[in-house]
Amino acid sequence: MIEVNNESGVEVDEERLQTLGIFALELLRIHPQAELSILLVDEATMAAYHEKYMGEPGPTDVLSFPMDELRPPRDDEEPPAGMLGDIVLCPQVTSAQAADSGRTPIQEQDYLLIHGLLHLLGFDHAEEAERKEMFALNDRIIELWGKR
Repeated sequence: MIEVNNESGVEVDEERLQTLGIFALELLRIHPQAELSILLVDEATMAAYHEKYMGEPGPTDVLSFPMDELRPPRDDEEPPAGMLGDIVLCPQVTSAQAADSGRTPIQEQDYLLIHGLLHLLGFDHAEEAERKEMFALNDRIIELWGKR
């Protein structure tokens, strides 16, 4: 189940985010009843979260707050159920940085939703090998999303 709450003050295609989230979770074989919350916030709120939880000043594009530390199952495992956690997106920031990433504002928001989801599933990019794995999977999900 995916819940989307838009508190950003800008219009966002909430159904698209929910559909993309479902698509990615199915692709990653996460249990269909796993719970995910997507919260869209304004720049001031994101800046406050960024400082409080990451110790960094100013707004950022996406933050992830995992709950049950669910992981994609291996081929011989059943999909895990539970609470994935929360993804917080700032549409104003994602739109502002989209051109730098070579994407439209909607594509950037899609990409960062998947980025946040992968963080909830234990992926990280602190080390180069982790970064390559995470970004390759992010790119693959977005590519498959575009082909559906």
